[in-house]
Amino acid sequence: MARIPDRLRIATRKSALALWQTEHVAARLRALHPGLAVELVPMSTQGDRVLDRPLAAIGGKGLFLKELELAMLDGRADCAVHSLKDVPMLLDGPFAIAAVLERADPFDAFVANRFAALEQLPAGARVGTSSLRRQAQLRAARPDLQLTDLRGNVNTRLARLDAGDYDAIVLACAGLARLGFEDRIRSRLAMPEWVPAVAQGAIGIESRADDAAVRTLLEPLQHDPTRRCTDAERAMNRRLHGSCQVPVAGHAVLEGDALALTGLVGDAGTGQLLRAHASGDARDPEAVGLAVAERLLAQGAGALLGH
Repeated sequence: MARIPDRLRIATRKSALALWQTEHVAARLRALHPGLAVELVPMSTQGDRVLDRPLAAIGGKGLFLKELELAMLDGRADCAVHSLKDVPMLLDGPFAIAAVLERADPFDAFVANRFAALEQLPAGARVGTSSLRRQAQLRAARPDLQLTDLRGNVNTRLARLDAGDYDAIVLACAGLARLGFEDRIRSRLAMPEWVPAVAQGAIGIESRADDAAVRTLLEPLQHDPTRRCTDAERAMNRRLHGSCQVPVAGHAVLEGDALALTGLVGDAGTGQLLRAHASGDARDPEAVGLAVAERLLAQGAGALLGH
């Protein structure tokens, strides 16, 4: 049996939200394992450094992981904490998601200073978001709006809204709440009309798949219902070959022994949306995810996804 280490080094991005999430994980680990020395290893990733182009144009959300994974490979870190929605559907060989924490609010937030809801925006209003998933659903709901890219951390995006660059922006409810900005949420964009990003609101911890000692430390943080739901969402996305280059959304809920998943594929340019739903045995979330993906592909999702 692997010897349990007395020190754990967690790689993290340097953004305020990433640091909050990693401190949250560190506090949970210290409470679970008295005597364990938990250290943060803050790093800057390419996804954080290149802010003048949309993520889809520079290689996708995997850019937030690579430096953290290198730190695990060369022995500078033992694990890494991520927003699970930023984690690619397929991890490179030596890595695995060791634990998924209980999900916070999975939905999106409509944030504006002069308007309380999306419906209240005047024709032609400027809305900031770089997410193609959000753009597709905004285009479907309000084809009259001007949608413009908005990158950067939460504070940067709020500052640009407050400076008058936008009439409204769309952010994740969970990120705003974690940073103490819950009062900026004017309304929630929620199911069934609005489908969130796959795994939005969930924190995932990545480690080397073969590091049994570290995985043993992280195991108690696993929240099984969240893991099953996000496994279904990620399985759907994996079958669709989804990434942040394409607008894919998914949201799963547990209903007793069953798991129900709604999936969406959209076109950010036209606002065309395809939706599908399936439910199945909660013990096999992957099968539910694949069923929804196949129903979306049968509707023509492949053409929207560029397959």
